[in-house]
Amino acid sequence: MIIDPSRALPGRDAPLAISGVHAVTGRAMLPPFPDGHEVIVLGLGCFWGAERLFWELPGVYVTAVGYAGGVTPNPTYEETCTGLTGHAEVVRVVFDPAELDLTTLLRVFWEAHDPTQGMRQGNDVGSQYRSAIYTTSEVQRTEAERSRDAYQQALERVGGGRITTEIAPLEAFYPAEEYHQQYLHKNPLGYCGLKGTGVSCPI
Repeated sequence: MIIDPSRALPGRDAPLAISGVHAVTGRAMLPPFPDGHEVIVLGLGCFWGAERLFWELPGVYVTAVGYAGGVTPNPTYEETCTGLTGHAEVVRVVFDPAELDLTTLLRVFWEAHDPTQGMRQGNDVGSQYRSAIYTTSEVQRTEAERSRDAYQQALERVGGGRITTEIAPLEAFYPAEEYHQQYLHKNPLGYCGLKGTGVSCPI
């Protein structure tokens, strides 16, 4: 647990109000999702650039940005940025495993950011920017751990650091405010902090 629950902000019972419609694809960002699709939630720093990375991948049905891995129910962006919710900025990725296998999706995840930085990603500092994989099945958890170990070996071969990525079952995903959803589509010149290590993932 990133934060002592007794210190966490109280949050609210009702979800933040969003349209639920993906601004790029027009698909529903909220469940239910089509049969045969899988859901995984990924944190790799600021969620603006991370979401665009995944919505552009063939086989991804829909994406949404939000908060996960913490304590506070239905937090706001401002609350999450205080570090007192325990949440990470994340992207919920709904994908069709017949078109995009989990191994490929995880390779994109590892190579798109630096998973060795702990509670930061580049110049973005704070527990909300930590690297994280929140899984929705035992198969996903096993594959996530296997891919982490493979990428750790690849990093070590070039003198890289230890991976700090949190891997845990998804407990809750709280959608972020409407203006954060597909932010870089709405603001093409907006900030994107994605920066990988330059080391390819061998999985």
